[in-house]
Amino acid sequence: MGDSQFDVVGIGNAIVDIIARCDDDFLTTHGAEKGHMQLVDAAEISKLYDAVGPATEISGGSAANTIAGVASFGGSAAYMGKVADDEFGRIFTHDIRAMGVRYETAPGSGGAPTARSLVLVTPDGERTMNTFLGISPQLSEADVDADAIAAAQVLYLEGYLFDAPAAKAAFRHAAKIAKAAGCQVSLTLSDGFCVDRHRDDFLQLIRSDIDVLFANEDEITSLYQTASFEDAAAQAKTDTRLAVLTRSAKGSVIVGDGSDIAVAAQPNVKQPAPVICMLPASFSAMPEGWHWKLAAAWAVSQLAKLFHISAPGRRQIFLTSHKRPGC
Repeated sequence: MGDSQFDVVGIGNAIVDIIARCDDDFLTTHGAEKGHMQLVDAAEISKLYDAVGPATEISGGSAANTIAGVASFGGSAAYMGKVADDEFGRIFTHDIRAMGVRYETAPGSGGAPTARSLVLVTPDGERTMNTFLGISPQLSEADVDADAIAAAQVLYLEGYLFDAPAAKAAFRHAAKIAKAAGCQVSLTLSDGFCVDRHRDDFLQLIRSDIDVLFANEDEITSLYQTASFEDAAAQAKTDTRLAVLTRSAKGSVIVGDGSDIAVAAQPNVKQPAPVICMLPASFSAMPEGWHWKLAAAWAVSQLAKLFHISAPGRRQIFLTSHKRPGC
């Protein structure tokens, strides 16, 4: 895989985030559970939008932000996510390409609009997301760029996209292409509620196709239906080659074949964003062999620290200056 065209290829939602500040009372009034993501329809997101104060548009979505982070580090990346042929869709397409990411997914027309998420940020920095998925879950096998995946070192899948049967099929199709090409497959569980909705499907995918799993403490304990983080981490270790598990103020734990590493939280970092790395043929025998284009031959502990310190400046990549279209 040394001659791969792309370090990382991502598949996920294509969303324009609308970020606004609010207090806890606002969340209570509108029935939004703090710190979680809830799916809403077009009418509900418009109602919330009308009720909040000034907002900023940030084109992204979970996996798209990670892929933009890869590009911002100097890596080569491609992305697949579905937008509509509308103003929000054009904003997303412009911004991700401007980051240097290959993005060729054909836009839809005449149907659902581009996805958007109203991200409500409380004074303590917690984010509560209200997401209208629009056309994004309509990503299908036909939108999977087999050539890009076959030319990548890592395929990165976003758990949020699991909410639609067509997208699940696209994930499985993409994973098969990756495995056939020798491309490693990584998955982020994305959200505890998402795990609750699709636990069995996630476990099947993880056990059959996933090399690297990203999750926070709530997500991994939900996946294995246990109150014990240690028990959940042990089960993840048996189900996948590497699990990178974040614990908020407790830092992160990285578990793999024969080697576990705990990393303390860095100041002012609450929840790290994923940093993709490559695995050697034998993780236990070659920890220094973890290889990602931008962290070649770094030791496990160094990569783990990068995982933490990269988060604050790279979580929200696509700050835009576009005139706001109607929400």
